[in-house]
Amino acid sequence: MRGPHNIWRLIRTGATLERTGAMNVVLDAFDATPALRFVAKALGKPFKFLGYAGDPSMPPATRALTALGPAYIKFGQVLSTRPDVVGDELAVQLRVLQDKLPPFSIEQAKAEVEKELGLPVDAIFSDFSEPVAAASIAQVHRATIAETQEDVAVKVLRPGIEKAFRKDVDAFYLAARMVELFSPGSRRLRPMEVIEHFDGVVRGELDLRLESSAASEFAANTKGDAGFQLPAIKWEYSARRVMTLGWADGVPMGDNAAIDAAGHDRVALGDRVLQLFLNHALRDGYFHADMHQGNLKVAPNGDIIAYDFGIMGHIDEYTRRVYAEILFGFIRKDYKRVAEVHFEAGYVPADKDVDEFARALRAVGEPIFGMDATRISMARLLTYLFEVTERFGMETRTELILLQRTMVVVEGVARSLNPHINIWEVSNPIVTDYISKSIGPRAVIKDLSKTAMVLARFGPRLPALVENALIRQQDETPPQRPAFRRWIILSAIVGAGTATGIIAILQALS
Repeated sequence: MRGPHNIWRLIRTGATLERTGAMNVVLDAFDATPALRFVAKALGKPFKFLGYAGDPSMPPATRALTALGPAYIKFGQVLSTRPDVVGDELAVQLRVLQDKLPPFSIEQAKAEVEKELGLPVDAIFSDFSEPVAAASIAQVHRATIAETQEDVAVKVLRPGIEKAFRKDVDAFYLAARMVELFSPGSRRLRPMEVIEHFDGVVRGELDLRLESSAASEFAANTKGDAGFQLPAIKWEYSARRVMTLGWADGVPMGDNAAIDAAGHDRVALGDRVLQLFLNHALRDGYFHADMHQGNLKVAPNGDIIAYDFGIMGHIDEYTRRVYAEILFGFIRKDYKRVAEVHFEAGYVPADKDVDEFARALRAVGEPIFGMDATRISMARLLTYLFEVTERFGMETRTELILLQRTMVVVEGVARSLNPHINIWEVSNPIVTDYISKSIGPRAVIKDLSKTAMVLARFGPRLPALVENALIRQQDETPPQRPAFRRWIILSAIVGAGTATGIIAILQALS
């Protein structure tokens, strides 16, 4: 569906941006060139009368996106996780974007449930309420399972939402191509990749089986975490467009008065929410990436309950180790080591000066560590760190931007519960424990165990692989053959210490 017919959608978008006063805000955030500004104005200003008015009480950008509908609301929310693309100021505006739309009727919801689960709603649920929450993609109903009388939340996708999103996403792809064409400098922000990322997020949220799977994996990872619980997924009552999970009873995390009235310790809750997030990110590499107050409750027993698993973050084990060592280097004020880690990981181009980079990192760390302990912000450290690495040519890594954004949100939740929280003091046990396991002697033993398993699996094939590779080199010129043999020997020596090295050699030889 991508093509010129999407120009009408872009005209309506431009007209709405003009009418709501958001056009210049958006263009400034993207550092638009004169050519791109001309095209954007041409698509919007003459057709301003066609734009939606939106809610005048909202900031311009959120007003425009809310007026344009579900796909634009979701796009704004995803962009709020990418301050590297839209800038910090606009990212903050988009972060508070209201994801509330008029609900669709209970009759439509029941029809969707019956179609997906293959049974009448009354045969499954003895009670099925009016919508209790309505968002851009789905809405939630409270229900009671007829067989067990258990209270559950039933999430149902909006009728026709897939087709509506597909149309708007097609227009987004066209807009990204136009941005790249008329603003070559914007290519460093990789607008097409931003849209592809958004497309992937939306495709995941439009299949509730994937969200159910994410919730299930998250629950398996965190089942041993004290003071933390997740609503259980009811797989037998879930499908592609319907998701059923246990009802989360508790006090909203954002209501301090209600938390106090219920007798909960806000200081302990603030510590716990931060430590839980760090554990999930560092220990598991899989974390709730939308951990704001609206997705958290405090159970009657004081446990923190998390829900809404549409946006989850993933960090591979190697990246977790790298960033743990970076964080540990900052804690020790060893800026040279922090710089070296960036170069060793390939995050900063090798042609840059490591000593100059270390001095830039010192400029990041020293002012922060000079603050009073209660004012030190890990989120601010991450923000400054990314600013410096960008200046030195570090490429944007979406998963780390998502980690940074989530860290900012979680830190905000913790400080709202306890304004005097000492972020470093609370974080230190989690970070230290992870470093001791991932970088210390225990990590070496773990790596050697993985290496032994890889050798056990591929060991019998190694002689044949090496022999075949050497035979294939017989037709090459003599100067190349010794070089290749030296490469084989060197790779075997260097790579034998890690499972990753062995796998790399096998891949090269196959």
